[in-house]
Amino acid sequence: MSQQWNLNKKSSAGPSLQKEYCVLVGLVTQEQTESLVREYLDELEFLAQTAGAETLKVFIQKQNPDPRTFIGKGKMEEIARYIESHPEITLAVFDDDLSGKQINILEENLKVKIVDRSTLILDIFASRAQTAQAKTQVELAQTQYLLPRLRGMWTHLERQKGGIGMRGPGEQEIETDRRIVRDKIALLKERLAKIDKQAQTQRKTRGELIRVALVGYTNVGKSTLMNLLSKSEVLAENKLFATLDTTVRKVVLGSMPFLLSDTVGFIRKLPHHLIESFKSTLDEVVESDILLHVVDLAHPQFMDHIRTVNNTLKELKADNKPTLLIFNKVDLYRDKNFDKYLDENTRNEIMDELKTNLKNSFEYDNIFISAITKENIAELRDKLSDMIEIQYTIRYPYRPKGWNIDYEANVE
Repeated sequence: MSQQWNLNKKSSAGPSLQKEYCVLVGLVTQEQTESLVREYLDELEFLAQTAGAETLKVFIQKQNPDPRTFIGKGKMEEIARYIESHPEITLAVFDDDLSGKQINILEENLKVKIVDRSTLILDIFASRAQTAQAKTQVELAQTQYLLPRLRGMWTHLERQKGGIGMRGPGEQEIETDRRIVRDKIALLKERLAKIDKQAQTQRKTRGELIRVALVGYTNVGKSTLMNLLSKSEVLAENKLFATLDTTVRKVVLGSMPFLLSDTVGFIRKLPHHLIESFKSTLDEVVESDILLHVVDLAHPQFMDHIRTVNNTLKELKADNKPTLLIFNKVDLYRDKNFDKYLDENTRNEIMDELKTNLKNSFEYDNIFISAITKENIAELRDKLSDMIEIQYTIRYPYRPKGWNIDYEANVE
């Protein structure tokens, strides 16, 4: 069964080099419109590309999920014919979570590996994890995802006919596996608790510095901005979840030192158990004093991305911190939306109006920048300096300015 993870086998480091070809499948239901489903599928295609798969065709059906097959019989036959005519296809990716039984039935009919959105995200996370903490978090999320799907994965042991000697063994095997999985979850949680304790100790040794966390949707340019502000070399790629392990750097603006952390990007329809597993990594966000919420202004759904991040911050109870909205990739936004013959004054008026509207919509101060061309980076540093100075003044009201704070901790 392709969905089963070998619980005693360590995942190989790094993404797979073998390219796969896939089809994507989504449903238009009463809860989501066709245009929204197409947006999700565009994002799913990017996820598949990040995982190493090229999408050959997208299938959309208007109906509520079938409890046995997820999609209707006619659509399943249509997909099966397409896959049969394209033998290079080895994968069908569904935009919603599937049960173990649905996966089994779909694999039997489509004759390819079946992967849902959560499995795809977990696969990417597994390939990106570098530290012991991230690897343990991914393994915990995978194991938690596997537990409720065990029954559907053991359909080959179900009774095919009645009679003496045909009862029981399948259920016994399932219960044995459930016990193994539950023990594995308990072990991973215990291991993660120890790692978290070490991380908390490390955070305490960072002294009295103000902490600033970069947050935002995945692939908006957080790591590029991190490199720019901290003059360091953090991995930055045009891929989803390029950064998984939290990176912390000491930065000094003027005479004010502070800690800047780059965190894992958020995404729509992010599996809840994944958020639970990664809450320890996201402690950098929870314990920060200032949030820099980076947004890809050039993305057509950037407003929806902001809401997704805000909802995740609310779930983490980190939505009440001083926040600066940083609208990145302003150069790409102008290239996409402005006529080349538009004069400079009109361009500036449009951008000023957009900036005001966004400030009114989200109630946070904002700034438009380009981390690649370094546009408005000096202004960003000035705004950030003012925010940090306010936090230092609140924390140390009787300390003279200069903020010569002792700092000896390793923040790698």
